[in-house]
Amino acid sequence: MKPSNQSTNIPTFSIIAPIYNEAKNIPELYRRVSEVMNSSGESWELVMVDDGSSDGSTDLMRELGAEDSRVRPVIFARNFGHQIAVTAGMDYSRGEAVVVIDADLQDPPEVILELIAKWREGYEVVYAVRTEREGESWFKLFTASVFYRLIQRITDVDIPLDTGDFRLVDRKVVDIMGQMRERHRFLRGMSSWIGFKQIGVEYERAERFAGETKYPLRKMIKFASDAITGFSYFPLQLATYIGFVAAGFSCLAIPVVIALRLAGSRAFYGQASTLIAVLFLGGVQLISLGILGEYIGRLYDEAKGRPLYVVWDAPEE
Repeated sequence: MKPSNQSTNIPTFSIIAPIYNEAKNIPELYRRVSEVMNSSGESWELVMVDDGSSDGSTDLMRELGAEDSRVRPVIFARNFGHQIAVTAGMDYSRGEAVVVIDADLQDPPEVILELIAKWREGYEVVYAVRTEREGESWFKLFTASVFYRLIQRITDVDIPLDTGDFRLVDRKVVDIMGQMRERHRFLRGMSSWIGFKQIGVEYERAERFAGETKYPLRKMIKFASDAITGFSYFPLQLATYIGFVAAGFSCLAIPVVIALRLAGSRAFYGQASTLIAVLFLGGVQLISLGILGEYIGRLYDEAKGRPLYVVWDAPEE
């Protein structure tokens, strides 16, 4: 049984919600989170991280913070990205357990009570598993399914299928994640890498309450790239495999070409075959260089040592 913090100023639970142009969702998010957490009978706080919003979300967060001391707005100086916003929320959280939830209400706040129940059983990480995803196109469903299965196969970390950032993590896990300051972050992979006792809770993901998705195809591709390069050497190994395959074809082709030329065949006369071979090998080399560049670029970002985010305004401890 986890201890309660009702007798202290430190809340038992911290709910983290990254905010980027979610003005239409913030009032409903606050209402539903308040209703759920009040029913738990435990002390709580709602850490809302404004990731450079421009639609009035910042003012709404500040108004809620002025009306309810349990709401703690953290305002970024500019947009730093969803994963960085969640990281900042963890840095500013004070609870014994931290729940990460998106502001679009696709992840129902009511599921938090189920996550808490598993935490009380002794689990340090309780992740929410999507059984259904309403309001999403077949393309997004298909690419998401491929991504989760690909990342599980090519990494050494056991990242559960069909899970997002919606999860509860114990304070000890939050503290360890706080020491992991890599810039290209894949938080669900990081929490899996840490270990401890973990379990999933199934739920049906709802349709977005209002507004538009903040993860278009371009951002989804970048997110997948961060996940793969952050937890796997497979792309580097793939470049090596392609190189061996290309070299193998070349070794097999050399005696075949020699034999055909000695036999008087005109199949390999002219420049067409040479051009095809050069283009193929050049393509392999460029792909390999691109993969190396991705990893080297991440090393460069880490070497600069810049802070993960810059805060414009935040509550005092």
